[in-house]
Amino acid sequence: MELQNMAPWVSSAEAIDQADTPESLRQARVDSQKWLLASQASAPLSDWLQTANEMHDRIAARAVQVCEKGMVEDGFGPPPVPYAFIAFGSMGRSESTLWSDQDNGMIISDMVSADKELYFSELGRRVSAILENLGYPKCEGKVMCSEPLWRRTLSEWQEQLTKWSDDFAWEPIRYLIISSDMRHIAGDEQLSCEWKRSFYGLFRKHPDLPIAVLRNTVRHKATLNILGQIVTERFGEHAGDFDVKYGLYIPLVNAVRFLALQHGVEETSTLKRLRRLAQLEAAPLPLLDACERAFRIALQLRTATPVQEKDGLLISNGYLAVKPLKQGKGWHELREALSTVRRLHRALQRQLRFMEGRRP
Repeated sequence: MELQNMAPWVSSAEAIDQADTPESLRQARVDSQKWLLASQASAPLSDWLQTANEMHDRIAARAVQVCEKGMVEDGFGPPPVPYAFIAFGSMGRSESTLWSDQDNGMIISDMVSADKELYFSELGRRVSAILENLGYPKCEGKVMCSEPLWRRTLSEWQEQLTKWSDDFAWEPIRYLIISSDMRHIAGDEQLSCEWKRSFYGLFRKHPDLPIAVLRNTVRHKATLNILGQIVTERFGEHAGDFDVKYGLYIPLVNAVRFLALQHGVEETSTLKRLRRLAQLEAAPLPLLDACERAFRIALQLRTATPVQEKDGLLISNGYLAVKPLKQGKGWHELREALSTVRRLHRALQRQLRFMEGRRP
């Protein structure tokens, strides 16, 4: 790590690991966040993001432990069977901002226990609640361990993943796409490994599955008009601003994820996926290089979106005002990144037409 003066982070990491109440864990997050914000301008982006996501991982793992401790104190006892706490979304990809929401789940052992359904239902509810208190808003799509759909035994998960892969409708494939970003955070890592083995086995079993994933992937909002001009929001409170998350970041994430699934790449980080795809020569190397440059621009702009502080925690709407961008090199970099997105998505649309044309 090349961040200057790492001592505050080492101290903050220790405070996270030693926190034994929701209040002390929340304070540890606030302190860590202050140091990260202070070091953001002078730190290399990749190092800064790695440290920020290490903070999120440590907080989530500690939150689970604090909740387990609370379950014992309230008479539920320790976990009746092994389980894994897992992340999806930006946390699963190790790309969380300081204001990212929750995307998580649980994998529970198939070992027999009369109490496990009640126990993990309550634990899932508590973990989601404590994370919300720690500054991770609840997921609007309800991808959380408090929801039965994302909190299952290993065999239930395997059955559900199989059902999703057998149904090429938009919603089941969307769930499968969300699942592809799964990363182990805490608990029994063997359960997560078994889960991943089952997940990627589905793509070997169903050669047409990437077609369904690709249909979902090529949908995205237009960000450049026919003249190559950047498209900003037309209406509402963000009229005239640019939507960094859905205009640039998410289209890149989605496209790279599809290529990774198509070629059996099991990495979840977008940058690691791109590097592995380059090793496999899964796409023209100039295009993959351009995607990596565009993605780094997306990360830079995403961390630059204005934030508000509320009770020590951060909130951002993900939009950037156009005027400041035009005053520096940001506007040119954004246009270059969006041109790459358009080129990539046109290539994927051609690939979809070709794949569908080959189907019997």
